[in-house]
Amino acid sequence: MSGNSRLSHALLAAAALTAAAPTFAKEPIDPIRPVQEINLAQVELGKKLYFDPRLSKSGFISCNSCHNLSMGGTDNLKTSIGDHWNQGPINAPTVLNSSLNLAQFWDGRAKDLQAQAGGPIANPGEMGFTHKLAVDVLASIPQYVVEFQQVFGTDQITIDEVTRAIAEFEKTLVTPNSRFDQWLLGKKDALTADELAGYKLFKDSGCVACHNGEAVGGNSFQKMGLVEPYQAKSPAEGLSAVTGKDADRFKFKVPTLRNVERTYPYFHDGEAETLTEAVNTMGRIQLGKKFTKEENANIVAFLKTLTGDQPSFQLPILPPSTDKTPAPKPFD
Repeated sequence: MSGNSRLSHALLAAAALTAAAPTFAKEPIDPIRPVQEINLAQVELGKKLYFDPRLSKSGFISCNSCHNLSMGGTDNLKTSIGDHWNQGPINAPTVLNSSLNLAQFWDGRAKDLQAQAGGPIANPGEMGFTHKLAVDVLASIPQYVVEFQQVFGTDQITIDEVTRAIAEFEKTLVTPNSRFDQWLLGKKDALTADELAGYKLFKDSGCVACHNGEAVGGNSFQKMGLVEPYQAKSPAEGLSAVTGKDADRFKFKVPTLRNVERTYPYFHDGEAETLTEAVNTMGRIQLGKKFTKEENANIVAFLKTLTGDQPSFQLPILPPSTDKTPAPKPFD
């Protein structure tokens, strides 16, 4: 085949791929894609671990306690409650679409989902356990021992396998097919006139400078109170706790706005109870703008179009404990 013929074939192939690929409106927000690559065996094991309260000291708290998958991946509390009824210092961010974040936690101290998964287990104010004790519990349960061997090919369970499995399950918790995604993909009647007006205002006001991409956020750290200081009710100082730089004080990971109507209350201190309040506050302190009642209502209407398909699966049957399983230590 001549060089020209090979080039023609290559161009035809490229054209065919382009024609087959989904097209969508060129906007600062991208449609969420369904999960692309996943290890199903790890997902099934991770699902059990995600819902298993035996990874906590008390035997009462699981990952799902603060990141409830029936409540938008959070707990709808200002700040979460942990071991010994400890009231935490910060609002629990949603686990839904968390695989799209540039880092995990409000201050970004975990580089990925696996690093995040081990944090709450060993946090005295959250699950109150240690990694060693959590692994000892799992190793005392024969069904877990067999499943870890089948999934990872090892007879010795470590915290690395535990967090890898949980992270793999969490990767599946994406929420595609929101009405806004449908609009992006060409379904022009997916949004109402008020919702479209809200989206236009969302763009024109500058909200998309921080809330963009697939997750409509989660891909940068920004100062809370850029135009006007924010009087936080939480002692958290944001990114500076990780970098040690004073310039990073009160910089927090921009939260995703996906499913935002379900993830109330809002902000890292949970002080905004409604979307209306959150939009007013963000307009004032981040943009120096005061939205009218109608403008606010339109933006809120747009935000509600970002609710996608929620994770759907059968709750796992957890492996039974044995006489050798360390007894939990209930709250005092």
